[in-house]
Amino acid sequence: MEETAAVENVAAAELRQFIERIERLEEEKASISDDIKDVFGEAKGRGYDTKAMKTIIRLRKKDANERIEEETILQTYMAALGME
Repeated sequence: MEETAAVENVAAAELRQFIERIERLEEEKASISDDIKDVFGEAKGRGYDTKAMKTIIRLRKKDANERIEEETILQTYMAALGME
């Protein structure tokens, strides 16, 4: 009986540590998100198009081949709709 209680206490302590770590990381993530918003606000204040900047950031995260494939498909669809 005591052994089971000890195991449960250890598991509860470990679980609490995981939860607390996740909570700290969530706080850091919120702070970083606010910092990113501030940078976009600064860029917008200087006349940059933040929507275009976000698109560039998204594209830069992709592999070159993946980006080329996406652009090719987009051009094909636009041509099919008479947009080019």
